[in-house]
Amino acid sequence: MIENKAKEGLLLKVAKHREFGLIVFIILLSIIIQAINSSFLTFSNLNDLLTNTSILIILSIGMLMVLLTRGIDLSIAATLALSGMITAQVLKVFPDTHPIIAILLGIGIGIICGLILGILVSKIGILPIIASLGLMYVYRGLTFMVAKGEWVNAHQMPASFKAIATSKILGINTLIFIAIIIFLFFWYFMTYTITGRRIYAVGSNPESAIISGIKVDRILILVYCMMGGLAGLSGVLWVSQYASAQGNTASGYELTVIAACILGGVSINGGIGKITGVILGAILLGILNNALPLIHVSPFWQMAIEGGIILFAVIFNVIVNRRYEENQLLRRVI
Repeated sequence: MIENKAKEGLLLKVAKHREFGLIVFIILLSIIIQAINSSFLTFSNLNDLLTNTSILIILSIGMLMVLLTRGIDLSIAATLALSGMITAQVLKVFPDTHPIIAILLGIGIGIICGLILGILVSKIGILPIIASLGLMYVYRGLTFMVAKGEWVNAHQMPASFKAIATSKILGINTLIFIAIIIFLFFWYFMTYTITGRRIYAVGSNPESAIISGIKVDRILILVYCMMGGLAGLSGVLWVSQYASAQGNTASGYELTVIAACILGGVSINGGIGKITGVILGAILLGILNNALPLIHVSPFWQMAIEGGIILFAVIFNVIVNRRYEENQLLRRVI
C-alpha cells in the first residue's frame, strides 16, 4: 500500500515537473551529440536550428489550444499551403506589395479557413477529426487550383518578401523573433486571461463548462480561428524561408505539429497541457531533425528514432493521466 502511494506520488511529481524533465533530456541529448560532432553547439548551427524550428513552434502553439478543447486540426498544413500559395500569387502580380501586407493577407486567409472548421465543429456538430480531414483535402485541392499546377519560384518573388526569413530584428532572426512574440502573447493569454482559463475548462469538462455559463461554441470557433490564423502566418513565413510556393508544401506536417504537442505533455483527451511544454517538445523535434544528419544517422533510422520517442511520450502521458484520474477518484470517495 505504501509502495503504491509512493509510486503514485512520484508519477504525479514527474507530471508536474514535466517541463524540467524535458529540459534535462534536451541538455543531455545536446551534450551527447556535441561529443560526437563538435559543430552542433556552434552559434551558426543553433541559429539555423531555431530558425528552422520557428514555424513548428508557431503551429504547435495553435494546436495546443485545439487539443485542449478535445479537438484536433488535420487541415493546418493544407491551410499553410493555401495561404502561402495565394500570397505568393499576389506578390507575383503585385511585386511592390509591402511584406507586412503579405503577412496580414496570409493571416486573414488562415482565419477564414479556421472559421469554417470552427463552424463545422461547434455549430453543425461534426467531429473535429472528420471535419478537419475533409477540409484538409478541400484546402489542398484549392491550393493546386490557385497554382494551376505550377510553382511560384524565388525569381517571381520580390526581394523584400524573401528578406523576411533572412532579416533580423534586434539582432535576432525575424522568424525566431516572431515565434518569441507569439509565444509570449499566448503564454500570457492562456495563463492570465479569463478566455484562456475557459479554454482549459471546455476541454476538462464540457458539460460543466456549459452549466457554468461558458459559451462553448464561441470558445471553439475562437480556438480554430486562432489556429487558422497561425497556420496562415506560417504559410507566408514558409514561402519566404524556402522562396518557393508549391501545391504540396508542408504535406504531412500536421503530424509533426501534433507530435510536438504530445512530446510537450498535451493530452489528446483535452484540458491538460502547457505552452512551455509544447515549446520544448517542438525544440526537441528540431534538435532531432538537425542533429541526426550531423551524426550520420540513416534517414530510415531518423524516422524510427523520432517515432520511438513520440511513442514513449504517449505511453508516459497515458500512465500519468490514468494515475492522476485514479487519485482524484479516490479522493472523492474518501
